[in-house]
Amino acid sequence: MALDDALLEAEEKMLKTTEVVQHEFSSIRTGRASSALVENIMVDAYGVQMSLKQLAGITTPEPRLIVLQAFDPGNVTAIEKAIRESKLGVSPIVEGKVIRLPIPELSEERRRELGKLIKKMAEDGRVAVRHVRRDAMDAVKKLQKGSEIGEDELQRGEAEIQKLTDQYIVEIDKILAAKEKDIMTV
Repeated sequence: MALDDALLEAEEKMLKTTEVVQHEFSSIRTGRASSALVENIMVDAYGVQMSLKQLAGITTPEPRLIVLQAFDPGNVTAIEKAIRESKLGVSPIVEGKVIRLPIPELSEERRRELGKLIKKMAEDGRVAVRHVRRDAMDAVKKLQKGSEIGEDELQRGEAEIQKLTDQYIVEIDKILAAKEKDIMTV
């Protein structure tokens, strides 16, 4: 049935959007060490751009320390440079093929900036969910115009799409609230 396919596709896209928001939030520094802060930093190595997680082992032995163990000692300088150029705001300490990243406390001003940033990210996620809703509504209306579904199925489909939209917007709001709490209470 085409209506169920349209609903399933909309739900998959909305789920993917919430996952993207969650992943973006994991890259926001909260004052606590997390491998997600650095694993996707791009490093110039071997003549190409590679993510840090492909070039080094990443551990967090302490709540405020990230330790990078370069797989190839020749990449230590490139890794250090990429971290310095990233917007992470930490100064790497190089010890042989080990790089230590001490995570400093967040200032109140920086916490407010991060709060604004994550609110914008969450709003972008909500907008993306609404775009999926619009596309799904258009698809359902097209099915009705093509006589594939009747008026009752159209109304049911639109109601289901709105229900999904509300559900995923609430999910994004929950993720936002958790991240705000994380930022403000560290």
